[in-house]
Amino acid sequence: MAQATLATEGESPGAPAPPSGAERGHAPLSLLRLLIQRREMTVIVVTVLVIIYFSYRNSNFYSVANIITLVQYFAPIAVIGAGETLVIVLAEIDLSAGAVYLTAPWFVYLLWSGGLPLGWAIAVALACCVVIGFLNGMIAVGLGVSSLIVTLATNYALFGLVLVVSNATQVDMPGVTGHFGIVFGIGDWSTILWALGIVAVAWALLKRTRFGVHITATGGNLLGAAESGIPVRRVKVWCFMLIAFASAFAGILDAIRIESINPGNSGLDIVLPGIVAAVIGGTVLTGGRGTIVGTLIGALFLGVLEDGFNMIGVSANWFYLAEGVSILVAMAVNTELGKLAARTKR
Repeated sequence: MAQATLATEGESPGAPAPPSGAERGHAPLSLLRLLIQRREMTVIVVTVLVIIYFSYRNSNFYSVANIITLVQYFAPIAVIGAGETLVIVLAEIDLSAGAVYLTAPWFVYLLWSGGLPLGWAIAVALACCVVIGFLNGMIAVGLGVSSLIVTLATNYALFGLVLVVSNATQVDMPGVTGHFGIVFGIGDWSTILWALGIVAVAWALLKRTRFGVHITATGGNLLGAAESGIPVRRVKVWCFMLIAFASAFAGILDAIRIESINPGNSGLDIVLPGIVAAVIGGTVLTGGRGTIVGTLIGALFLGVLEDGFNMIGVSANWFYLAEGVSILVAMAVNTELGKLAARTKR
């Protein structure tokens, strides 16, 4: 005997069953998990919205000329931010990166003026800046002094050194002509290509190497990492050397692009945006968690803000206000996401 197939009113026999309440709740739950697991998602969404807003206010926002300008804003922030991410994941901080950014071109200029070929002058200048990073790390680790205090002192010492040596006078940067200048800063896209290369190396170092595992473990639990055999002191010193190298390289690239070196900048104007980019990108100041991709997006966000404010005629002072609000909001979001992650694990 054939059995009749029953269907409820308004529903065809072959139609799929409507999703249950639990299934309907999966979408927001999955989105919440994505935000918890991918800290950079928040800043990506905000950056896209800001880009849409500025492009609506000024139709030239997407022009090639403005994109080149935008790139020049955020490239050095991305490089220094990537270095800061490595240090912040260790639960440390480096305020001298901006002064290293400022000092490196002066090293190049002095060495070149003394008769050293430009290529060698750049290499020696980079090596000198790596030594500065080494000293920062050794003082912080060896003497147990807070890296905040050590690097702040280094920042002012380097700034004072530049003022004394330069007599507070701006000079022309060598290497601004020919193919060398095009590759190292004069070319429209050379700065961002170098920046993306350095950021990619930092990402691979943090996420794809044993050294990166050691960085995360050291920042997450210093005592536990040391007891498990990780050379925590060496890891910290290496990270201070890496950020010094990255900051010096960014400073040399920018000096060649601008074609001059200005001693009237303490470096804090470039290092603080780097730290902000790392924090709003999802790196936690207490250590143990960080994302290079988030830092890159955070640097893009800051670059879009500065460029967008300039395009729509808003005072640059608003940029600093936006930076302050951004870091406060980012810290609050990171804290809440950390609590949610802990509850999710439980």
